[in-house]
Amino acid sequence: MSSVAVTAQTAGEGAARAAARRRTRKASGGANRRAGWIVYALLGIVLLISVFPLYFTLLLGSSDPVEISQNAVPQWLPDLSLFTQFRTVIESTQINFWLALTNSLIIAVVVSLAVVLFSTLAGFSFAKLRFRGRGPLLVFVIATMAVPTQLGVIPMYILMSDLGWIGKLQAVIVPVLVSAFGVFWMTQYLSESLPYELIEAARVDGASMIRTFWSIALPAARPAAAMLGLFTFVQQWTNFFWPSIVLSSENPTLPLVVKSLQSNYFVDYSLVMGGVFLVTLPLLVIFAFVGKQLVAGIMQGAVKG
Repeated sequence: MSSVAVTAQTAGEGAARAAARRRTRKASGGANRRAGWIVYALLGIVLLISVFPLYFTLLLGSSDPVEISQNAVPQWLPDLSLFTQFRTVIESTQINFWLALTNSLIIAVVVSLAVVLFSTLAGFSFAKLRFRGRGPLLVFVIATMAVPTQLGVIPMYILMSDLGWIGKLQAVIVPVLVSAFGVFWMTQYLSESLPYELIEAARVDGASMIRTFWSIALPAARPAAAMLGLFTFVQQWTNFFWPSIVLSSENPTLPLVVKSLQSNYFVDYSLVMGGVFLVTLPLLVIFAFVGKQLVAGIMQGAVKG
């Protein structure tokens, strides 16, 4: 029996209504209470720490090499000379910026779409289907995340060489078409957000398992799939280690182009930092236009789950 009912029996209906109103005000006040200044101060500090490397890159990209050699912080505000560095990077004869941009875009888009599709398929199977060996197989997939990438470089390079893919984009794309983290991420999300009743209703209506996945599981997994796609895109866009091994200077990606801006005897840090910011700029645009919708989708999916 609730405290309101007890109050109604002992003190009358009027006292019970007053007690109910107090409880409602207390609950709403706690839910709508704004965070204190300490929380905002901590968030501000985290924001400054996160933004400072990007801001320092802007400062170096806007400075002259002589100024950088004389002072660690040559200026406090970036200026329009940064666009001059952008133009120098794009028009540089020692690199092929537009080819590198196209290659990075192809790799990031293809890998992101493949990881989202295959990881959602595997996550749906692990989360909602019952088959022999399901548990040990999922544990094995998760355990592969503990294996360092460097351990597989030599056998992977030999395999790419035997296939004749050295220097080609498929050597970067094919090995990462699915990720263990993506499978784990989608398995955990679909386990909570996709009720068995929806799957059973689709099967009763005559839908095949593939149609059930496409019409039921994939829409339910959209928030988590969006975040997985974004993380994968950023990872592949900034990937340097494996492309530097299997790709040549005639077929580079953007991170390799930035590395090529460094000469053997002298490093123009203003030019390099300008190239770094130019490579990072598309990611900033994506986060600026898509970040809010992705966070809203995750929160909506969490509430529905």
